[in-house]
Amino acid sequence: QLVESGGGLVQAGGSLRLSCAASGRTFENYVMGWFRQAPGKGREFVGRITWNTGRTLYSDSVKGRFTISRDVAKSTHYLQMNNLRPEDTARYFCAAQRYYDDSYRYAATAAHYEFWGQGTQVTVSS
Repeated sequence: QLVESGGGLVQAGGSLRLSCAASGRTFENYVMGWFRQAPGKGREFVGRITWNTGRTLYSDSVKGRFTISRDVAKSTHYLQMNNLRPEDTARYFCAAQRYYDDSYRYAATAAHYEFWGQGTQVTVSS
């Protein structure tokens, strides 16, 4: 089970940190991803972190502004979002997939993820 928290309303330029707590099973050898979905749009890859080694990948739209980290002891990973923009407004989801390879294409494909959280809303006002 994956449970997100930390969403909310923030002004442009502000910051938020989302959390994704994992429970019910081990996610060793998994990749933990973040996606977002704005109203009327498809699910967009934000980034991912490998559970074992902490390697990260990011989409170009968030690179340099967002950072993914993990706390293995707490079975939780985080999405730190800085310099937020109105176009970052969306529902953010965490997800998990078994590690396959380090390719961006595989990580960014939502269909590869087995487990999903319920999402948390992030709204950025201008």
